[in-house]
Amino acid sequence: MIVRVKLFALTQDLAGRDEVSLNLEEPVTVGAIRKKLGDTVAALDPVLPSCAFAVNNEYAVNSVEVSETDEVACLPPVSGG
Repeated sequence: MIVRVKLFALTQDLAGRDEVSLNLEEPVTVGAIRKKLGDTVAALDPVLPSCAFAVNNEYAVNSVEVSETDEVACLPPVSGG
């Protein structure tokens, strides 16, 4: 199954693009996406543990299952004051 993951801010800068397509075996979970994303774009691997993921505009934990039509976003941590 092909899943497209949208990247923002730091993750977009590190990957050099705003979206990554991943080919994963079903069933696909957010945790599997997190791992495959780090394997596919090595520059993202150090920040992925602290990134949040959203599926269809809702925050999602690693156990959430994803379908091919879902919108998946990788959201890096935000700092500032």
